[in-house]
Amino acid sequence: MLTFICYPKCTTCQRAQAWLDARGAKYRVRNIKTENPTYEELEGWHTKSGLPLGKFFNTSGLVYKSLHLKNELPSMSTEEQLRLLAKDGMLVKRPLLIAEAFVLVGFKETDWAESIAFNAQLK
Repeated sequence: MLTFICYPKCTTCQRAQAWLDARGAKYRVRNIKTENPTYEELEGWHTKSGLPLGKFFNTSGLVYKSLHLKNELPSMSTEEQLRLLAKDGMLVKRPLLIAEAFVLVGFKETDWAESIAFNAQLK
């Protein structure tokens, strides 16, 4: 089963959830503000995604901007970045779609469609 990690007030998350619903996807919802990802989860998702860790940061968020992370992140270690993400779910880019075979960060309809279709073929 998929895990859909979102912030319910986020319009992109709302669009992604509507997209999943329209396709009859079965998923569990996890509110990123009330159930922040752990360091270990983020580390595993980062590895599984194959993305640079910077893609996991919500660069348009107020917390990101208030901490001046655009300038700070390049000098931080991977461990420091993961600890920072694990401290505050609002720093994490959303939505996240977590499956056994993939991790998607942010909502790009074509990427989601390709990953879900490919994953369905594996079953």
